[in-house]
Amino acid sequence: MSLLSIFFIAISLSLDAFAVAVTAGATHRKMAFWQGIKIAVFFGFFQFVMPIIGWTVGFGLRGLIMSIDHWIAFGLLFLVGIKMLIEAFRPEKNEDEERCVHKTFVLFFLAIATSIDALVVGVSFAFLRVALIFSSLLIGLVTFLISLSGVYIGKRFGHLFENKVEIVGGLVLIAIGVKILLSHLI
Repeated sequence: MSLLSIFFIAISLSLDAFAVAVTAGATHRKMAFWQGIKIAVFFGFFQFVMPIIGWTVGFGLRGLIMSIDHWIAFGLLFLVGIKMLIEAFRPEKNEDEERCVHKTFVLFFLAIATSIDALVVGVSFAFLRVALIFSSLLIGLVTFLISLSGVYIGKRFGHLFENKVEIVGGLVLIAIGVKILLSHLI
């Protein structure tokens, strides 16, 4: 898989965290700099770890399903993309949950929830030629930077971007899945 594809996957995976970070910034306009860093570290760390966990699970199954691996990678990326599109059109979340996003307990669960997609993508990595550690580091770093910027964009511009960002991320993951499938079929 090319570096550009990994980069687009990293951006797409970080968009859920970006949406939460924008919300955090919008609801905590006086948030301290270190709280924004804390949010970005949590999201970046979990986006780094989850593909590795997913790869480990997928690698264990690799020998059983080598002949259909491109279909699996396509299916997983397609489903994650569809999930992101559905979430983009879901009604607003509970405002009380959003207001305490910088608390460690809440942030821990939000980071896990927003990185489930990265776990699934990690499973698809087991069936592709991917430099796992580099890809996971890139995903984590991109998520950290995008989440940090999301906090500060949220502080300035509120909820303008939240749903639109998830739509773009979902479409990008679907497009990468289709590219993988077509590259194996053609």
